[in-house]
Amino acid sequence: MSRYRGPRLRVTRRLGELPGLTRKSAKRQYPPGQHGQARKKRSEYAIRLEEKQKLRFNYGVSERQMLRYVRKARRAAGSTGQVLLQLLEMRLDNTVFRLGMAPTIPGARQLVNHGHVTVNGRVVDIPSYQCKAGDVIGVRDTDRSRKLVESNLQSPGLSYVPSHLEFDKNKLQAKVNGLVEREWVALDVNELLVVEYYSRQA
Repeated sequence: MSRYRGPRLRVTRRLGELPGLTRKSAKRQYPPGQHGQARKKRSEYAIRLEEKQKLRFNYGVSERQMLRYVRKARRAAGSTGQVLLQLLEMRLDNTVFRLGMAPTIPGARQLVNHGHVTVNGRVVDIPSYQCKAGDVIGVRDTDRSRKLVESNLQSPGLSYVPSHLEFDKNKLQAKVNGLVEREWVALDVNELLVVEYYSRQA
């Protein structure tokens, strides 16, 4: 079982706010478990692991997928950390979430899996599909799909649409204009520590 299906607030208590995982906020501000309130000095490895886990849980990817993304980012030109964030942000499930069509990334993943989302007029049911500049993302032309997305748009997960996306709420259609810029990434993460964590494996 690669995807996390346990209590989400337990994860956010340990790792901090993850806008893609859940909209709820924990009542307790310390990590879960028996030793959650004990102030313990963390090792450098623990800090890097935590940053990596933030990416994994927020975007809903498995360890194997994460390693694959890191290797792909290494081969690409430019900063490895920034390319890694772009690869994760340009996934179809995350793009659907950023448009407000779903309240969370797991919700967007379900929307895509169930065939409610189209890319360039064709139904795409693969959440990890990499969106490219020029792609047109829409909603399947059925009453059920449109009603589902319209109800989600009443209370979107994030209140703003990033600059690399254009969204027409009347037509329920969006266009990808390019790659996401670093300042539009909603997650508070140090991507360089993630690259360092994988330096021996990738």
